[in-house]
Amino acid sequence: MLACTTIVTGCLRDLDPRLGERHTVAGGKAKEGAAAIRAYGCGNCHVIPGVRGARGRAGPPLVAWSGRRFIAGRVPNTPDQLVSWIIHPQGIKPGTAMPDLGVTDQDARHIAAYLYTLKE
Repeated sequence: MLACTTIVTGCLRDLDPRLGERHTVAGGKAKEGAAAIRAYGCGNCHVIPGVRGARGRAGPPLVAWSGRRFIAGRVPNTPDQLVSWIIHPQGIKPGTAMPDLGVTDQDARHIAAYLYTLKE
């Protein structure tokens, strides 16, 4: 299993070298991200550690986000991809249950910065 994981990780880095970098979101502030998560009601659908009331079960729990390789099982988990996903999930995965919530670019950066603080 470890060998398989190592091979897959290596292949992903070949496809997207940003996977080897830290998950730093330009212009994102994690503290403001928690507030944005509450404001947009993300916790109505997701369990999000550290966000009061975020206990929804309609979407997957967002625990250990920084360790995830893919967003929506489709695109590499990079800061730019995550910001795009938060702003326009239907554009990345048409038909996904995650709605477009009108999240601004700045709020999406803050939310992404917060999610990357969630480690295993």
